Amino acid sequence: MASFSRKVYLVGALLVLVYTAGVVKAESEDGDDGVTVETVEEDDEYHTPQLSPGKAHLVETFDDINSFKKRWVKSEAKKQGVDENIAKYDGKWEIQAPSRKIFKEDLGLVLTTEAKHAAISTLLDKPFDFSGKPLVVQYEVTMQEGQNCGGAYIKLLSRGTNSRAELRQFHDQTAYTIMFGPDKCGNDNKLHFIFRHTNPRNGTIEEKHSKKPTARLDDIYKDKEPHLYTLIVRPDNTFSVLVDNKEVNAGSLLDDFTPPVNPPEEIDDPNDKKPEDWDEREKIVDPSARKPEDWDEDAPAQIVDPNAVKPDGWLDDEPDMIPDPEAVKPEDWDEEMDGSWEAPLIDNPKCSAAPGCGTWSAPTITNPNYRGIWRAPLIPNPNYLGKWTPKRIPNPHYFRDDHPYKMTPIHAVGFELWSMSPALLFDNLLVTDDVGVAEEWARLTFLPKRAKISRDSESVVERALQFAGDNPWVYGVVIVAAFLLVGLAAYACCGPRASDDSDADAKKTDALLEDDPHASDAEDDEPRGKGQLEHDEQAHSDHAEQTEDVTATEQTPLVDTEGAGDGQRKRKPRKE
Repeated sequence: MASFSRKVYLVGALLVLVYTAGVVKAESEDGDDGVTVETVEEDDEYHTPQLSPGKAHLVETFDDINSFKKRWVKSEAKKQGVDENIAKYDGKWEIQAPSRKIFKEDLGLVLTTEAKHAAISTLLDKPFDFSGKPLVVQYEVTMQEGQNCGGAYIKLLSRGTNSRAELRQFHDQTAYTIMFGPDKCGNDNKLHFIFRHTNPRNGTIEEKHSKKPTARLDDIYKDKEPHLYTLIVRPDNTFSVLVDNKEVNAGSLLDDFTPPVNPPEEIDDPNDKKPEDWDEREKIVDPSARKPEDWDEDAPAQIVDPNAVKPDGWLDDEPDMIPDPEAVKPEDWDEEMDGSWEAPLIDNPKCSAAPGCGTWSAPTITNPNYRGIWRAPLIPNPNYLGKWTPKRIPNPHYFRDDHPYKMTPIHAVGFELWSMSPALLFDNLLVTDDVGVAEEWARLTFLPKRAKISRDSESVVERALQFAGDNPWVYGVVIVAAFLLVGLAAYACCGPRASDDSDADAKKTDALLEDDPHASDAEDDEPRGKGQLEHDEQAHSDHAEQTEDVTATEQTPLVDTEGAGDGQRKRKPRKE
């Protein structure tokens, strides 16, 4: 009966689990109930994303190799200010699939060389003028082998770079309006936002560097995954920097750049000099102070204690250490090789019972007459004039620019880089004047890519949890299955056993069992009487007498059977 019950529990649990698996599979394969789950084949399908015409100043997916060759121009210039042997921009650019393929047809622009200068650029479809709309620059970078030292930033080239011939001369000194993107060397990592500001008074140009991001960005240089970089510059002079659609830096063009856009109204007079008689000393040595006549600068800091007395019983003639009288020269000691043997020293036992041994000398104490080197005290300086500072004058170069947003128009974009890590991959570049377009572009390009990476990296357990989150009914099925399994386990551990009846028979009778190891010995015991056999039969038929017989048997102490030794079976005395 117990075996049959366990089978029922087991079959029920298995049916629940099979049903759950079947429903999960059916939901994964059938979307008729409103739940849509894309298959792996659908995830692998890739179509180059498209934006409606006129929504952007530049859109580049790098998926069309022919279009790329017509549009982008590799630099033929040389970097200025470096050795001739390394000045040439000979780094190689190629259109490749990522080393870790995400979508089969998705390609990117890859810098395939390391430790070489590399530059490539293209013209915008239409120039960007800072005329009241935000500038939004967005692109992806995948550091496929990590980044030890080098940049992955983009330069937005200023008006004046208007032709392919000028793009072929793109180099480090080519005028740019904004430089934006990641840069790292050693432990120093940055996320640049630099804009070149034109002085409205004299036309000079100065780079303005944004403050450092508040978020830690160490992972983007080592996780070898694609990351999305977005810069937004608004007409109200505010800016935002986003990484993977999360803001990591924000502020004002007026207040959060070094050096600041607007110079100070006043400056120190460069022609003002500190007078020679200007006294900045707050305190001086008291000129009237004199060293006291009894001041002894030669007195030592420590002197011998004149009151010290040698303790009674001091053993002057006993040394602190003596040769060990029990030491014996080793038998293998060779005096020619090892030198004269001497017993090791031990503490003199006579000294342990005495105040001390050896030559006694009085201890030293602090000299009460010690004064040290005499120095005159300090007093306030009666001629103190304070700290000198040059006088302030109006800044002759002062100007006030309340609209640094109005930067030099942008006509082209380019990458001008040097990197110690090859295989930098750039993808899905966008320049627009609409934040909503950039968000839409991220939904079409970056977010599906990150979702695919996440799905590919999820374990079976994570996928099951995700499915359960999307389908709450799964929790009910799992709970029912869990109760069945717990009940089955409890029944198996604590339920009635098939062997209980035979155990009870063994307790209530002295009859020999078939597997009794002492059966041969038992045969030599006194044979059962007729009354005993009748008693056993009566015990099997009468439940009340059975219970009384078992109780009486358990309370009777065990005794050795005749001829039984240690380790042999013990038997209960028979009831007469």
